[in-house]
Amino acid sequence: MKHKDGKLIHQPNKNRSLTAAITIIVLCGFSFYLGGVFKSGNNGVDVINTIQKSLDSPKQSSGSLQIKPFSFPECSNDYQDYTPCTDPKRWRKYGTYRLTLLERHCPPIFERKECLVPPPPGYKPPIRWPKSRDECWYRNVPYDWINKQKSNQHWLIKEGEKFQFPGGGTMFPNGVGEYVDLMQDLIPGIKDGSVRTAIDTGCGVASWGGDLLDRGVLTISLAPRDNHEAQVQFALERGIPAILGVISTQRLPFPSNSFDMAHCSRCLIPWTEFGGIYLQEIHRILRPGGFWVLSGPPVNYERRWRGWNTTVEEQRTDYEKLQDLLTSMCFKLYNKKDDIYVWQKAKDNACYDKLSRDTYPPKCDDSLEPDSAWYTPLRACFVVPMEKYKKSGLTYMPKWPQRLNVAPERISLVQGSSSSTFSHDNSKWKKRIQHYKKLLPDLGTNKIRNVMDMNTAYGGFAASLINDPLWVMNVVSSYGPNTLPVVFDRGLIGTFHDWCEAFSTYPRTYDLLHADGFFTAESHRCEMKYVMLEMDRILRPGGHAIIRESSYFADAIATMAKGMRWICHKENTEFGVEKEKILVCQKKLWQPSNSGSR
Repeated sequence: MKHKDGKLIHQPNKNRSLTAAITIIVLCGFSFYLGGVFKSGNNGVDVINTIQKSLDSPKQSSGSLQIKPFSFPECSNDYQDYTPCTDPKRWRKYGTYRLTLLERHCPPIFERKECLVPPPPGYKPPIRWPKSRDECWYRNVPYDWINKQKSNQHWLIKEGEKFQFPGGGTMFPNGVGEYVDLMQDLIPGIKDGSVRTAIDTGCGVASWGGDLLDRGVLTISLAPRDNHEAQVQFALERGIPAILGVISTQRLPFPSNSFDMAHCSRCLIPWTEFGGIYLQEIHRILRPGGFWVLSGPPVNYERRWRGWNTTVEEQRTDYEKLQDLLTSMCFKLYNKKDDIYVWQKAKDNACYDKLSRDTYPPKCDDSLEPDSAWYTPLRACFVVPMEKYKKSGLTYMPKWPQRLNVAPERISLVQGSSSSTFSHDNSKWKKRIQHYKKLLPDLGTNKIRNVMDMNTAYGGFAASLINDPLWVMNVVSSYGPNTLPVVFDRGLIGTFHDWCEAFSTYPRTYDLLHADGFFTAESHRCEMKYVMLEMDRILRPGGHAIIRESSYFADAIATMAKGMRWICHKENTEFGVEKEKILVCQKKLWQPSNSGSR
C-alpha cells in the first residue's frame, strides 16, 4: 500500500539503519540467485534486468538495456508452416460446432516455441511483383492437394518448378477479369473511386483481390488455416493482402463500418443459420451504403441448382430466407446479373428507425461496443451505425485517392486527436519515409511488396508509401487507442492484434516489418523474446525490419536479432535525436541443419 505524504512520523534510529542494510544485502543476493535461475532456462537467454531502478546495478549507468549474446535453436522441419494460434495439431482440443476449431486458440506460455521456424527445403527468394501475381515457386508453398483438387477450376496449375495462377475460381472458371468486369458494371462505384476497401470471405487463392488492385480497390482476403489448401499462404506469396480468419463464434478483428464492399464467391458460409449471425457480422464491418456481393448458392438457383446436389425447391427456400434476413437488416437488392447479386447496406438510419422493437434479428443494445473486435463473441443482433458519424458512410466519403489525406470524422473518437494532429502525423511520416529510403534503398522498389506496420496510429507510414509498388497491413494494438477506424476511413487496410500472441498469418509472408517505439510501449506486457521470434517467423528470408526505438532498448534488440541470424545496423533518426535510434535489419536465408528438435 502507498503511504500519503506526511503519514510516516517516526524518526529513524541506528537499529532501523542496520536492519535496512541487512535487507538490502539479502535482496541483492536473492536477485543474483534469480538471475542464475533465469540464465539456466532452455532458451539460453541471460537477460540482465536494468528495469528495476531501485537496484544499484552498474548496467543501469549506461542508460540502455543490456543482454548477453545468445543464439536461438532451430525448430524441427515439421514446423516449417507453423501457425501458433491456428495450429492443426491442437484442433482436437476444440469442438467442430460452428468450426470453432478454426478460430484463434493460442498455446499457453509453457507450450510456446522458442526456436527459429525453418524454411521448406529448396526455398527460394519469392518472385517479384507484379510477376508474382501470376506465378510463384512450388518449393515455397509445396502443397499438392490444392493443385489436384482445384486445377479443373483454374485456381492454379503446377508447371515445372512453379505454380501458375490463371485467375480462375469456382464461380469464374473462365477468369477473374471477366467476373470483375461484370461486377464493375453492376457497381459503378468501383470505377470512380467510391469503392476503395473490400473484404473477400473464403478467398481461394485471392485472385479476386489481386484483380481489384489494378482497379484501385484494396482487398483483405480472408480464409481459415487448413491442412491442405493454404489459401492465405498462396495469396501472400503472390503479393496480395490476406489474413487467416473465419466467421465462427467471434467477431472478425476489424472495427465497425470499415469496408466499402464485402464479397462471397461460393464461400459456403451458412448465412441464414444460427439466426443469421454471420451476415450480422458482415453488416457490422460494412460501411453504411456499402455493398455485399454474393455469387453461388442460393443466388441464380433457377439455373444452377442441378450442380449443387440439391433441389430447386430447397434452393428457392434458401434464397427466400436470405432475402428476408437481408431486408430485416435494411439491406436492399442493388443490382444483379447472371451469377452475381449485389445488396446495399442502408445509407443512413432512416430504415433502422422504422424497425419495431420486436424485429428479428434484433438491434444490438448499447452494452456492446460496435468496434470491440478482439476475442469479442458474436451476438445474435445487428449493430446500427452511430448517426452522429454519418460522414463515415460511403455516400459522404471522399473518393479515392482524395480520402487518403482528409482527416476522417471518426478521428474525434480517439482521445487527444484532431484534424491538426492528423495533419502533423502526415507531415512527420513524409519526412521519416524519405529518411528510411536512404537507410534502406530497396524500400520503394519491387524488392519489397508485403509490408506490415506493427503499431500504427493513423496509418501515416502506409500513406507515405502509397505510390510505391507495395501494400501495408496496418496493425493497431487491441490494448491501445482505437485508431483503426481512421485507417480504414483513409482507404487503407489493417487489423486489431495483441503482440503478446502470434499474428494470424503463415511463416515467411512479409518482406518488411516496421515498428515505431513498439518495445517502449509494450515491453511491460509482452516478453521481448517472443515478439522477436514472431517477427522472425512471419518475415521472409532476405526480408527487412525497420525498428525505430528508444536508445534504452536498441542494443538489446540488436543483440537478440543477431541471435536469430539477422544482420542489423544502428542508425540515427532523421533529426539525429540521441534518445531514439533506428535499427535496420535483414533476415538471412538459411537452410535447416536437420538437427532441430523443438
